[in-house]
Amino acid sequence: MESNNETLLNLKKNNLLKVSATNESKLIQWILISVVLLFLSLFLIVPLIAIFVKAFEKGSEVYFAAISNPDTISAIKLTLLIVLITIPINALFGIIAAWAITKYDFRGKNFLITLIDLPFTVSPVIAGLIFVLLFGLHGWLGPFLQEHEIKIIFAVPGIVLASLFVTFPFIARELIPLMQNIGTSEEEASFTLGAGGFKTFWYVTLPNIKWGLLYGIILSNARTIGEFGAVSVVSGHIRGLTNTMPLHIEILYNEYQFSAAFAVASIMSIFAIITLVIKNLIEWKADFRHLKK
Repeated sequence: MESNNETLLNLKKNNLLKVSATNESKLIQWILISVVLLFLSLFLIVPLIAIFVKAFEKGSEVYFAAISNPDTISAIKLTLLIVLITIPINALFGIIAAWAITKYDFRGKNFLITLIDLPFTVSPVIAGLIFVLLFGLHGWLGPFLQEHEIKIIFAVPGIVLASLFVTFPFIARELIPLMQNIGTSEEEASFTLGAGGFKTFWYVTLPNIKWGLLYGIILSNARTIGEFGAVSVVSGHIRGLTNTMPLHIEILYNEYQFSAAFAVASIMSIFAIITLVIKNLIEWKADFRHLKK
């Protein structure tokens, strides 16, 4: 009986919140919605349409010739390779960092959180220059790397490092507030029942954080594909070897191959749209799961 009363009370509170949140006049509501739609149209929808219009400006033959060019194929493959390398590392780091911050109390926790947030405040170009300073030919570790024939700058490892630097906060930053909200009671109950650390994580923690983890992966994936600044500094812009899709687009545009540049940009836009669809599906499933509870 008490649980029913509590449920009714919660429903009444929710309804009161909804009424108070939508108490403005219809005119104000339409003005706010129109402003949002206008902003999205000017800065998102119209530019997106313009990319595809410009890509097909000289016909489908020029478009397909541009996206099937060996340098373009190489740029697409390299971009996907960087994603396949960075995403698992980011996911592992994000889980470990979130677990350490939310499950343990230790000195320097706030400092650790600040370090995780550092890539949000540091310019990607500066991040790239830091790696050049460390691993470049005349950098701190340059002579050692050259002596052992290890190439990082102007090679794939440098692009991976730069991509990792600018993307590693995304998953951790999604999981930390989520795991703080969940608390530690379920893990403690699992340990009390005799389950080990890995079993507790796999059967208790992971199911609770899986939607947040997937959402962080989507954000990290989108940033990795579109990263330009840090990758531009460490890549060397070597055609067919170290050019990712954004770098290849820049080269084509600087060479006045506008249709080809927009053709490659349309491929990136398709990746972005797919990412957006997956993100919305994850959010919908997470909301549906929450409503079922």
